[in-house]
Amino acid sequence: MDVRLVALRLDAEDPAVPAAFWAALLGRAAVVEPGSVLLPGDATQVGLRFVRSAAPKVSQNPVHLHLTSTSLADQQATVARALYLGGRHVDVGQRPEETHVVLEDPGGNELCVIEPGNTYLAGTGFLGEVTCRGTRDVGLFWSAALGWPLVWDRDEETAVQSPGGGTKLSWGGEPVDPDAPPQRQRLELATTDDLAGVVDRLVALGATRVDRGTRVDGAARVDGAARVDGAATSGAAGSVTLADPDGQEFLLHRG
Repeated sequence: MDVRLVALRLDAEDPAVPAAFWAALLGRAAVVEPGSVLLPGDATQVGLRFVRSAAPKVSQNPVHLHLTSTSLADQQATVARALYLGGRHVDVGQRPEETHVVLEDPGGNELCVIEPGNTYLAGTGFLGEVTCRGTRDVGLFWSAALGWPLVWDRDEETAVQSPGGGTKLSWGGEPVDPDAPPQRQRLELATTDDLAGVVDRLVALGATRVDRGTRVDGAARVDGAARVDGAATSGAAGSVTLADPDGQEFLLHRG
């Protein structure tokens, strides 16, 4: 099954603002698209896509990013650079003895600058981890969906990583409350295979089809989008919305 991780999508009132922050911090070129800005990844570093949304942030995000450090001076330089670019310190309940630094980008997305010597993130590159709230079942699902090995499976915490290394995806803690504010972050996938067939295979692995729509003139609609075999889809090429075993939405498109 050809399923590739393209990016982490992050809602933003003005996508250009957090995109400029991350482009400068990660040293990436920004690709401006209608309603969004993409910072493309590569074979080992996940991409970031900032998408226009009017929905405000009202609570701590269930997904945040970890940046790695090669030395204490390097960690301090990354923090200083992030603050200069418009980030700020934020308290998410971290303890005084913890040696990572918690920040927030100009779009309200939390990030941690991890201390040097962290062996768990050794060899991942600068954008070391996308870490998410979620159960073990979600980690097992994504390992199978992406074809990435499970590189951590301990105490109900899981992580997967591309066979080529690079940014890890991890899950831990309780699943996101279904009554939580609307989801602002989603994984974005792409496939060159038949879209409906891939949807069926992901559902067989534990995904669910998202159905928020009503039928209009005989055609199903979800948020103004068409549908493919019961899953929400938009755009000429098709972009299907599914949910992982914890109910967190993700996108799949042809490409």
